[in-house]
Amino acid sequence: MPRSTAPVGSDLLRIDDELSDEERLVRDTVRKFAADRIMPHIADWFEAGILPTDLVPELGQLGLLGMHLKGYGCAGMGPIAYGVTCREMEAADSGLRSLVSVQGSLAMFPIWKYGSEEQKNEWLPRMAAGQAIGCFGLTEPDHGSDPSSMKTRAVQNAGGDWTISGTKMWITNGSVADVAVVWAGTEQGIRGFVVPRGTRGFTARNIHKKLSLRASVTSELHFDEVKLPADAVLPGVTGLKGPLSCLSEARFGIVWGVTGAARSCLEAAVDYATTREQFGRKIGGFQLTQGKLAWMLADLQRAQLLALHLGRLKEAGRITPEQVSLGKMSNVRTAIDIARQARTILGANGVTLEYPVIRHANNLESVLTYEGTEEIHTLAIGQALTGISAYR
Repeated sequence: MPRSTAPVGSDLLRIDDELSDEERLVRDTVRKFAADRIMPHIADWFEAGILPTDLVPELGQLGLLGMHLKGYGCAGMGPIAYGVTCREMEAADSGLRSLVSVQGSLAMFPIWKYGSEEQKNEWLPRMAAGQAIGCFGLTEPDHGSDPSSMKTRAVQNAGGDWTISGTKMWITNGSVADVAVVWAGTEQGIRGFVVPRGTRGFTARNIHKKLSLRASVTSELHFDEVKLPADAVLPGVTGLKGPLSCLSEARFGIVWGVTGAARSCLEAAVDYATTREQFGRKIGGFQLTQGKLAWMLADLQRAQLLALHLGRLKEAGRITPEQVSLGKMSNVRTAIDIARQARTILGANGVTLEYPVIRHANNLESVLTYEGTEEIHTLAIGQALTGISAYR
């Protein structure tokens, strides 16, 4: 029988066959939502710098917000279902994947993991339903990769209440958030605080003129002697373990998410190469173009296998922060390389928003930096290899 010459698509290794029926249902549901509600508008949202907050209740109705948490209105699904969701959301746009992962892994997770029952009952059901948006305040203007040096301070007063002063920077969802989980230094060490929107002295200002994650809100948070009740503190954790554990949750979503952006770029390049003609033939028939596409596919499938493997480790309760660092470092770099290669295949068309490639490429430049720069993850892996810390 002659070998078929039909295109094989972007999953030559049939990695998605390893997903369970439930995980494939999540994949198909999120992919359809993205196709129907995001893709027809995302280029305009990106160009105009608009976060479509009207999508948040719809994401809640689908059960995607805090979907990997149990109870309090959350879906309680497994890590691979969450990963697949991040992948399909980021295949649409990294900014909208950030909306989902910040909500679930950075805002809801610390309340779920370290909060009091009162805090959980007050916030988690509304956040899971998309009726309230959260943000995560850790990074500061002068302290990004070194959060232990943060200047934001919380002082406990004689009556037990707290006063917080300081500034947080590059905060996703900041100005649209109904609640902020804010980390501050105290006499006992770094603590987390639940700060509702509208609290006196708490203001948020959007960061403008950014050329990446434009369909996402990025803000500066300012705390001018903000008074909080004694029960605003997260009682279950003290020290950097709190925020770093939240970041590990979010980084796991990035490991999966960027494979969606890379897949979108590859599929755009294949579609373009099989329709664009030069020198009297489709450019997909040239050996140089096929070589680019073949290596893009190989890199993508390796990244997807790494994401799946880390998902199985997380499912079994065996995943470590160093493994997540390896996944984040490797997969983000792979996705950026695929986006840039796809741009070369599309030529001048690759820099227009008529195609998704330059949008993904720009977005991935932010993903490379946030939630741990490539350099920081490199050093975490280096320490795991050698047993020697590069920080001291």
